[in-house]
Amino acid sequence: EVQFVESGGGLVQAGGSLRLSCAASGLTFGDYAIGWFRQAAGKEREGISCHSSSDGSTYYVDSVKGRFTISRDNAKNTVYLQMDSLKPEDTAVYFCAANTMRRRCDVMRKYEYDYWGQGTPVTVSS
Repeated sequence: EVQFVESGGGLVQAGGSLRLSCAASGLTFGDYAIGWFRQAAGKEREGISCHSSSDGSTYYVDSVKGRFTISRDNAKNTVYLQMDSLKPEDTAVYFCAANTMRRRCDVMRKYEYDYWGQGTPVTVSS
């Protein structure tokens, strides 16, 4: 059974930092591009960052570019999202998932992703 488990969320003041982790099991982790998504209350789930498996390239949506950094450790089957300079608008539940259709990240299409975790909530206070 494939399982993704997110952790590291919490409450932080604006300008602060958090590091999210996404631990996977049940699949050959290194074969998959892994993406981070977030869903704020009342909004659609949006893809914010992805780490390719083919060439190590990364993708960031404009709203987090320069503030968030994605990395992966294939030996630990884990992807990380370092979030700095957090803003109240970053408040959301954060999810990770595997791209089952492509190994290289560019634009993030939700339908390409599977094996969603339960999410970890992030709240940024002003």
